Amino acid sequence: MESFLIKGGSPLRGTVEISGSKNASLPIMAAALLTRETCVIRRVPDLSDTRFMVQILQSLGAEVKFAQGAVTIRAEKLKPHADYELVRKMRGSICIMGPLLARLQRARVSLPGGCIIGARPINLHLKGFDALGAKIQIQGGYVDAKATGLIGATMFLGGRSGSTVLGTVNVMMAAALAKGVTVIESAACEPEVVDLANFLNAMGAKISGAGSPTVTVTGVERLRGADHEVIPDRIEAATFMIAAAATNGEVTIQNAQPDHLRAVIDKLSEANVSVKRSGASLIVKRGGRLKSVDVTTLPHSGFPTDVQAQMMALLVLAPGISIITERIFESRFMHVSELARLGADIEIEGPSAIVKGGKPLSGAPVMASDLRASAALVIAGLAAKGTTQVNRIYHLDRGYEKMDRKLRLLGAHIRRVQE
Repeated sequence: MESFLIKGGSPLRGTVEISGSKNASLPIMAAALLTRETCVIRRVPDLSDTRFMVQILQSLGAEVKFAQGAVTIRAEKLKPHADYELVRKMRGSICIMGPLLARLQRARVSLPGGCIIGARPINLHLKGFDALGAKIQIQGGYVDAKATGLIGATMFLGGRSGSTVLGTVNVMMAAALAKGVTVIESAACEPEVVDLANFLNAMGAKISGAGSPTVTVTGVERLRGADHEVIPDRIEAATFMIAAAATNGEVTIQNAQPDHLRAVIDKLSEANVSVKRSGASLIVKRGGRLKSVDVTTLPHSGFPTDVQAQMMALLVLAPGISIITERIFESRFMHVSELARLGADIEIEGPSAIVKGGKPLSGAPVMASDLRASAALVIAGLAAKGTTQVNRIYHLDRGYEKMDRKLRLLGAHIRRVQE
């Protein structure tokens, strides 16, 4: 396995280009299964997750080409069975179920894998499919769904931790070819949901309300091919913004959409980090001494759970006490013990982490446990004195396109080595 070797202490300076959104790309790629015609999806990041999705679509019978950031998909012939060995590697692969069910009236998909950050059941996906008229069985590690014809329905998809992004997009895709009108209440409002709806509408779907808690889908008989460019990755943008602040540097973030980052920008401002717009770019630098802040993760448009770990890496540098409360995933503090190896003083009390910040960090070997925890450890390593080795960076390669290269262009001393 590979790891990052980081020599900390160098402020990040320069310009970084944000890649297309991973979390938008995966369901949009799956949505191409809804038509026999060719779809072209542009600005898809070259990640292990998007490569896995290419393999999954090919295993289902689709013709897929991935070159120079564009994925071309033609799913003229499909089979309903998704291979366990591919699906188990990535949670986002469950979003193939809606398109298969809509197109073939049946789907057999392995229960998915992904990062270990707490329970992420797919019961709300299945609740939505059931409301549309599908018959669901779970056996042998597979979900079997069959329908004689999906029928539009009104459903509530709110869960214990709020709305479900993948559940919302999965049901949207299934409902696009259902008869009648489907109304999804407590729908996820994330920008990635809006991006999928825009792609589906370009294919001929009739979807309104995306980005709000109520999404209405009027089914159509068929969908056509479409050409679409994926939105920028707001989580990657937030990660580089926080890295700039943590290293006391100044970084220009290109190809980020500020409207997708309002909660992050607000908390950075509270922490005395300046974020200014300059045309289509954001310029990020400290406004002086870092300040402690309290953060609570919430569904969009609240503070993203996918930025919680990175924000913690910044707040361990801020004098005073910060309280970070995780409301989305119950096991998303696995990075705390690794940050402690670098000198961070953090205590866990139920769903909250008490960060006693302001102490200097020093380099040490650390172990990445999941995608965003990996990013937090890289940020902490960049800010620490001495050398930090971040092991198991295959997690990072799932969600950050050429992260080490982008950091080197900003002046970071980071290289990829074999563990």
